[in-house]
Amino acid sequence: MTKEILKTTMLNCSLDEQSILAFQSRVREVHDNLPNYYATGWVDSPLEDNKELLKSINYVANEIKACADVLVVIGVGGSFLGARAIQEALTPYFGLHKNGIEVVYVGLNMSGAYIRELLAYLDSKQVYVNVISKSGGTMEPALAFRVMRLYMEERYGDKAAERIIVTTDAEKGILKNIADQAGYRQFAIPDNVGGRYSVLTPVGLLPVAVAGIDIIELMDGAKRAATELAEPELIYNDAYQYAVMRHILFAQGYTNELLASFEPGLSKFHEWWKQLFGESEGKDRKGLFPSTVSFSTDLHAIGQYIQDGRRILFETLLHFHEIEGDMQVPFDERNEDGLNYLTSRTFNEINAISKQGTALAHAEGEVPVIQLELPKLDAYHLGYLIYFFMKACAMSACLLEVDPFDQPGVEAYKRKMLELLQEEKEGVK
Repeated sequence: MTKEILKTTMLNCSLDEQSILAFQSRVREVHDNLPNYYATGWVDSPLEDNKELLKSINYVANEIKACADVLVVIGVGGSFLGARAIQEALTPYFGLHKNGIEVVYVGLNMSGAYIRELLAYLDSKQVYVNVISKSGGTMEPALAFRVMRLYMEERYGDKAAERIIVTTDAEKGILKNIADQAGYRQFAIPDNVGGRYSVLTPVGLLPVAVAGIDIIELMDGAKRAATELAEPELIYNDAYQYAVMRHILFAQGYTNELLASFEPGLSKFHEWWKQLFGESEGKDRKGLFPSTVSFSTDLHAIGQYIQDGRRILFETLLHFHEIEGDMQVPFDERNEDGLNYLTSRTFNEINAISKQGTALAHAEGEVPVIQLELPKLDAYHLGYLIYFFMKACAMSACLLEVDPFDQPGVEAYKRKMLELLQEEKEGVK
């Protein structure tokens, strides 16, 4: 039931092929209805001819890399999580990618200390800014852009406009109006793509290109996923299988899903995944609660709860077989730690064995484990995985009979915050 590029296996799941295939008619119904949702432009976009768009993004990215030390990306939620996830998964832990420059983020919070320290950090560096917002009205990035716009104008004067790139709606919105009046260069966010599904648009592609990541390879991986996962038949569609597994486990009382991986560079990918599923499914008092763990670190933090705590969670274990860069366990003549027997191993090999042992231990502890395995952690396979999760998420939400593409709860907090700020404004008068 799996494709060559992504292997799905289950441990300690009361699931078999027949229980999954029993959802075939419902899955086909959802699949056929997906085009009726307006915000599904991402479904077929990797299959379209994106050569000119990618060329224009790479052109601007190369300019930024040639003229700046730092790109400051302004965004919140889906406007930055995907780019940051890809960047941290595919760039070195220490230092910069050989083909990129530093990319930092602001507008993801309203911490004055964070912004003040960022401005001080930038003073000794050459800077470009990429502000990302479909409307321009979301408070966190709007405030950050106000600060960064004034900062750029003070530093670069009339040349500031050349160093500010806007990614926003093609036709309307506060940010679109500002960009038109100031003459900022612009990339369009497709109108029929929502924020948490936008990572494979200019929203995510420009920052990761500046970071030195091959966006053509990224989109090629997404294209392969879009091709393979276009089939409504469960036996051929791994993303739909995963959605059905989640749905069945949720019905059995497993209300929390833990996305787990063994590579620390994937921690920001976890954050992207958490928004994708949490914001898509958490409606009408429904939905799995998405949480994440980074192993082996978290095995020494909440591993005890996973192993022996309440049986309310299942684990989705993400594993890439090949990680670029590795290290052999060194030989030490003293052998005071008794570890010389491991000198024939690399750290990645030991990490893989740790993954296997963890999966078996959790399964024996009656924690259902879904394993998602890919050959290599690179741009191609990460592009595949991103599309896989977006397709699975849309199906999963629809199986719960909630809209995968709106976020009424988020809009509620925004309204309340604006009401409180408006009250303060009236009080000042």
